[in-house]
Amino acid sequence: MARGRIGRGPEAELVERYLKRISWPTRLSELPESGGKLPPPPDNGVTVLLDEKGEQLGSMALAAKLEQWRDGGKREARFMIGGADGFRDADRAEADLLIAFGKATWPHLLARAMLAEQLWRATSILANHPYHREG
Repeated sequence: MARGRIGRGPEAELVERYLKRISWPTRLSELPESGGKLPPPPDNGVTVLLDEKGEQLGSMALAAKLEQWRDGGKREARFMIGGADGFRDADRAEADLLIAFGKATWPHLLARAMLAEQLWRATSILANHPYHREG
């Protein structure tokens, strides 16, 4: 889920390209840029916020989290990208995990593409695909 609309363009194509590669069911939902409360968390699922205050997980660590949740019976992992003002403290407190893609500030369109790529990479790691190499 992401605040704001991505529209059409190279970033949207990149997000779509990676989401199509993921063997697990995925869905991209867009919320208005601001206002309103976030949708309630999924039943038997986890909520992950992309947030500047989050952990900086490597690809293997993200894959391990997804594996832990999957093997623990979680049916959905919801990743949220906030609006221009980020998330409220209350949203952060309710999340199961906060992650950051480094210390730099990233445009939301690139954050979407980076998340899609990392989800594809994580599922590839879990499937023992040879693309990802630790070195």
